[in-house]
Amino acid sequence: MQHLSLSKLNSGYVTNLSLSKHEPKWLQEYRQMSIDEYEKSPHEMSPLYNKYTDANKMNPDAICLSADSQTHIPNFIKNRIDELDHELNIIQIGSNIHQICIPEELKSAGLVISSIQDAIQNHESIIHKSFQTIRSKQIDKYTSLNNAAFDSGIFIHVPKNMKINKPIHIIFCLNENLSTISRNLINMEENSDINIVQEVYAPKSLTQNAYIELFDSYVSQNSKLNLTSLQIMNQSAVNFSTRHTNIEQDGNANWYMGLFGAMLSRYKINHHLVGIGATINDYEVIFGNNNQSFDISSNVYHDKPSTNAKIIEKSILKDRSKSLFKGMIRINKNAHKSQSFLSGRSILLSKDAKSDSIPSLEILTNDVKATHSASVSQIDDELIFYLRSRCLNKIDAERIIIEGFLEPMSRSMSYQIRAWIAYLIESKWQNIDLTINTNEQLKKLVEIEETRYNEKETEIDRHYKYR
Repeated sequence: MQHLSLSKLNSGYVTNLSLSKHEPKWLQEYRQMSIDEYEKSPHEMSPLYNKYTDANKMNPDAICLSADSQTHIPNFIKNRIDELDHELNIIQIGSNIHQICIPEELKSAGLVISSIQDAIQNHESIIHKSFQTIRSKQIDKYTSLNNAAFDSGIFIHVPKNMKINKPIHIIFCLNENLSTISRNLINMEENSDINIVQEVYAPKSLTQNAYIELFDSYVSQNSKLNLTSLQIMNQSAVNFSTRHTNIEQDGNANWYMGLFGAMLSRYKINHHLVGIGATINDYEVIFGNNNQSFDISSNVYHDKPSTNAKIIEKSILKDRSKSLFKGMIRINKNAHKSQSFLSGRSILLSKDAKSDSIPSLEILTNDVKATHSASVSQIDDELIFYLRSRCLNKIDAERIIIEGFLEPMSRSMSYQIRAWIAYLIESKWQNIDLTINTNEQLKKLVEIEETRYNEKETEIDRHYKYR
């Protein structure tokens, strides 16, 4: 297929895309309905947010789409891919799957990791159900764009009773000067347990390119999903992501998200607690510099009794960067005895940095606990003065304060995730390229984090350990 700019996207392109991939008729019709919705929809569904949004920073004339792209691996991530050579992984370069690595014992036990196109052919019923579920929910312009024009994506299916100790690594990297629209799906059957680490990269480009994704997760009864997403794209790119999680009875999902790259990151996240006792913990860390813009919308919907949710977002902003955090807790009529907490907090390191937080509650029943909070502040000069009186310079003092700002959230993360986030934050301070190659500095951070917050140790054991 020929290259096409996003501004010229039309039903003809969508039809040709679907035919070239030999998709079933229902999916062709699905794409056509979605392209009509995309063309009619505004950037923001609610007029309240129009004055805040930076969605127009994405230049449709510069965004170049193509269903076929090279699978050449950019030099800056070759080391990272080599590190994962013997790990459980799927790697997508541009719109093509570069590599899938599954141990034979897991494959024979029923684990499926494939491209979304292979899943459409081999697991059509699961895909069809997922696509129809998305259409039944409130969708915006960019969800419709993905529904209409996705050209790639990954599919992970975890069978009943499967528990995988090692993480499944998902690597996405854009091709230079080409954008990708990706449809990603995780489907977990009952009593399963997996850990997923997603890394999103983009090379430096002379023109704006984009990674646009729709990420669906289905967590069945008594299942547990740990999902870590690290967005470390070059700041010449933009990143639009729409995410839906459905959690059934006694299911549990823990999300850890670090947004560090891209000129514009726009994330719309919806958690649906559709089973009794379902739980979601969503922790989001943002570090912006230069002219970066982050637009985050995190919503949780309690549909059944005794469901639990916690969404905590923390932003560190310097230079002329900005963030917008919108959050909603909705507890529906049948969701009594539910508990929910939503928090958005920002620290501004520069006078030109800016942050807005708009949390909200919508409670339609009694016998629940729900609260939200938001704060935006600069670093207290007295704290800087105190730390400088201990022989620290201003930059090191700011780093220690930021570490303390993130510390309560860090307690809920694994040592590996804490080390990655600490490493990426340090890279932002030093203005160096963002990757998580296992160099000596990262190894030291992992060793440090392994010894922190070890709740199994008693106080006296910890004391003797560090004598």
